[in-house]
Amino acid sequence: MESAPFWSIATPAGMAPPGGHYSHVASGGGLLFVSGQLPVAPDGTVLCDAPFEEQARQVLANVASAVKGGGSSLEKIVQVRVYITDISLWPAFNTIYAEWIGGTRPARAVVPVPTLHYGCSLEIEAVAAL
Repeated sequence: MESAPFWSIATPAGMAPPGGHYSHVASGGGLLFVSGQLPVAPDGTVLCDAPFEEQARQVLANVASAVKGGGSSLEKIVQVRVYITDISLWPAFNTIYAEWIGGTRPARAVVPVPTLHYGCSLEIEAVAAL
């Protein structure tokens, strides 16, 4: 029996190359998996000192670039996991997220964490259907 196709894209358009030994996106079994995205601009600048809203918008832009670069769309996102270092910022994030995702309402989890790489305020990973 033949196994399901597997592929990955190291750097979708509009994204800095991965900062470690991973791909921004990988697929299998009809799903697209987006690695945890930090607020890293396309030129590789880490926006850890930027205001929270700017960090959130950059992370969501990275997720969108990864999803589109992997052959899916925001409307096909089925699960989102958000890691946030200050849970009091959740209402601000939720507003930005709702504007970004529109009427789509994937399953979602928020995980308060003490720290993230580079001192960033949030990181997001996602799963989308292909």
